[in-house]
Amino acid sequence: MEYTGTQLREFGCEQSLLSRPDGSAIFIQGDTSVLAGVYGPAEIKVSREIHNKATLEVILRPKVGLPAVQEKNQEQLIRETCESVILGSLHPRTSISIVLQIISDAGSLLSCCLNASCMGMMDAGLPMQSLFCGITCALDCDGHITLDPSSKLQKVSIHLIKAIK
Repeated sequence: MEYTGTQLREFGCEQSLLSRPDGSAIFIQGDTSVLAGVYGPAEIKVSREIHNKATLEVILRPKVGLPAVQEKNQEQLIRETCESVILGSLHPRTSISIVLQIISDAGSLLSCCLNASCMGMMDAGLPMQSLFCGITCALDCDGHITLDPSSKLQKVSIHLIKAIK
């Protein structure tokens, strides 16, 4: 079947792959894959605790090298999304950590990270008010929206948006 840009690449998920985290999941979409490990709720240093809810930390590790500005921005988006659904008030003064390891990136990485995070939190049994999922869309030069774009198409779309501004 030929990819037309109006459908998603084949995706899949497997939970409980890792033994040390409280929850884990790998999310694969096309040739993009992310492994998530979820730890907590656990004790936290007094200086970092929040008295009425759990503290959430997200760490995004690139395939190679150290995290750059892009990874830090993605960490913040993932953390804000997860914070909006976790019932952190049930575990005040504790820490929840989500560690995401990029295994391969062929496009739609942020949505793959979000989906791996949600599945990992489910596997850890964290109380959540709802589930969430991510999907990436790109705008091409002709103004058409493409679902689940490749890395190459995403880069073209970003340059197009910068040119419009």
